[in-house]
Amino acid sequence: MRFGCAPRTHDVHAADSGGSWKELPNVKLQRKNRLRAVTLGALAVSGALALTACGSDDNGGGSKPSGGASASNASSIKCDGAKGQLLSDGSSAQKNAIDAWVKNFSQACGVQINYKAGGSGAGVTSFTQGQIPWAGSDSALKPEEVAASKKVCSGGQGIDLPMVGGPIAIGYNLNGVDNLVLDAPTLAKIFDGKITNWNDAAIKKLNPSAKLPDLKIQAFHRSDDSGTTDNLTKYLKAATPDNWKYSGGKTWQAKGGQSAAQSSGVAQQVKQTNGAIGYFELSYVGDGAKAVSISTGAAQPVAPSTESATKAIADAKVVGTGSDLSLQLNYNTKADGAYPITLVTYEIACDKGNKADTLPTVKAFLNYMASEDGQKLLSGIDYAPMPDAIIGKVRTTIAGLS
Repeated sequence: MRFGCAPRTHDVHAADSGGSWKELPNVKLQRKNRLRAVTLGALAVSGALALTACGSDDNGGGSKPSGGASASNASSIKCDGAKGQLLSDGSSAQKNAIDAWVKNFSQACGVQINYKAGGSGAGVTSFTQGQIPWAGSDSALKPEEVAASKKVCSGGQGIDLPMVGGPIAIGYNLNGVDNLVLDAPTLAKIFDGKITNWNDAAIKKLNPSAKLPDLKIQAFHRSDDSGTTDNLTKYLKAATPDNWKYSGGKTWQAKGGQSAAQSSGVAQQVKQTNGAIGYFELSYVGDGAKAVSISTGAAQPVAPSTESATKAIADAKVVGTGSDLSLQLNYNTKADGAYPITLVTYEIACDKGNKADTLPTVKAFLNYMASEDGQKLLSGIDYAPMPDAIIGKVRTTIAGLS
């Protein structure tokens, strides 16, 4: 699927077929139509620059059109010398947000942006190897990644800019069960292969009115290195350490279960398998997958939503030093309405030592992402805007990139 894209334009008009036009009766009308086709073809070529970003890799059926993308939004964008092409890679979790931002920014500034959502690991590696000027990641840079970035950020280093929030939905497909509540210990046991059937006593206790079938649980996890995996396992480690003994990270470590590539792959497997459960961003829920509500110890179980994710992010602390704005989320939050399995995706950029040919474009695009208009767009496509206190620091940091 090509998010927000018009049909391809290279087939707008047919080849001339070696003078067959003269054999038709209404020569004047056909000549007029040919001229009109050529004009449309020229317009299509000139418009291709603004749609180049639509060529980014497809990450599945979870893409939703941006309800917030509009001409008025695009007209408020400051291009500030942005030009040419901008290539990037990284988090597939934020792909739908990046696509929406690219659509508006390209319309306003005529810049070609291609974000290949190959996963956080791929994006950070490409950034630290100097292949791209900016990357997306669902996890903050590790010390060894910061060290590697210093080789490409002349006189500086890579920093984390929190830009997109959102709940990691626990998606399930279970015929006859429209509402499902789970807690951290039960989730940990399901994904670790300790609870294997949907009518297990632990699940029944949390869902006394549900008609849980005697059916094997089909648990799906990511096969590729993923910040979504990293954030889910951070939650399990923090919320139920007795039931999740793994060290965590972007690579799935628990035994058993089945795997699929990227968020779209996990979502597809869940949607087509009765009895399945998996984890992916909220934008991938629907069309066969429902979302689990999480019992946190608050008054009521909390369903994933942009509002419940923003409440959780507001409880986070900035733990980065200097220009780095990496966050420490409170996975044990018991605040009413705060969804605990929440992900923050970062944009990774050099604080100093950016390449002169890409710096204006990178800054202009990051500024738009962090702007009031850019953040407002997120809620309409199932993402959570950054709380005001955090995004204010992001804007200040972007202004200082050099």
